[in-house]
Amino acid sequence: MWVEEWRPVVGMLVFDLISAVMTALVKKALEQGLDRLVLVTLRQLVATVFLAPIAYFKERSTRPKLTLEILAYLFFSAVFGAALSQYTFFYGLQYTTATFAITFINLSPVLTFLIAVVLRMEPLKVKSTAGAAKIAGTLMSLAGLLLLSLYKGVPLTHQEAASLIPATHHADGSGDRSWMLGTMALLANCLCFSFWLLLQTRLTKKYPAIYSSTALMFFISTLQGGALTVAIERRTSRWMLTSKLEIVTVLYAGIVGSGAGYLIMTWCVEKKGPVFTAAFIPIIQIMVATIDFFFLHEQIYLGSVLGSALMVLGLYLVLWGKKRDEISLVPCATNNQADEEADNKQ
Repeated sequence: MWVEEWRPVVGMLVFDLISAVMTALVKKALEQGLDRLVLVTLRQLVATVFLAPIAYFKERSTRPKLTLEILAYLFFSAVFGAALSQYTFFYGLQYTTATFAITFINLSPVLTFLIAVVLRMEPLKVKSTAGAAKIAGTLMSLAGLLLLSLYKGVPLTHQEAASLIPATHHADGSGDRSWMLGTMALLANCLCFSFWLLLQTRLTKKYPAIYSSTALMFFISTLQGGALTVAIERRTSRWMLTSKLEIVTVLYAGIVGSGAGYLIMTWCVEKKGPVFTAAFIPIIQIMVATIDFFFLHEQIYLGSVLGSALMVLGLYLVLWGKKRDEISLVPCATNNQADEEADNKQ
């Protein structure tokens, strides 16, 4: 049914919107002095409190038994998908800009696709039409990312730009070092996110209770983040939220960003796989550009439009290639089933 077919697409679009709004809130809160580790820990704690009752009552009769193997998957999912992924993104976001950070994480579909192919989790037949579409789409998305990053172009709007130089840039070169560290942190974020998506593919098969697994992942990451924060930051004053923006950011990031967002993404991974899910990341760039224009009143440049167009086209090619693969697998499965039934009759 077409409704079932489009649900994962709508789900990922909602996730993209959640991520775009959260990025703007987090950027402002970090500029006001909110500690990154404190933000990660409190966000996970809020998400755990929000999801735990839902998971308990919704899946109490269908929840599989926890095993040592599943706990290991949950532990590393918490490391890559929650603790490290969020910390590296917040670090990169603080030392670069929101637009650059969102643009940079568009590497995730490329990395996820490449890692999935290497681990043989994603089929790739180079000589087939579907395989060529996947490769072309991946390269096109990468080209769009490079265009967004390296080419600014002429402004397409007539709003006055607040600043032409990033706030982290200083004459003594410290801004350049901070920008480089932020860029490396964003690259680490892409790798963590890709590994998390691939882990979720295995975890959802072994432990299909996605509410419970997500709540457990947040609980484990709360312990991980809290232990690291206490070990590094001994001042209790750093844990205090001193403004309405910081409180709203933590609540939104925990309940909507982590709680609802991770559930949507985990469900989409279960339904369509990691490459499908990661392929929607470029759309966040378009949403951030919209927020920048209408709410933050920033300029929109030709490079951003061209780069975004390339990414959307690349996304379409990747999804089309995956759809072709799914269609080609259906006749094979039908033939195998027919062969098995014939053998059983004999």
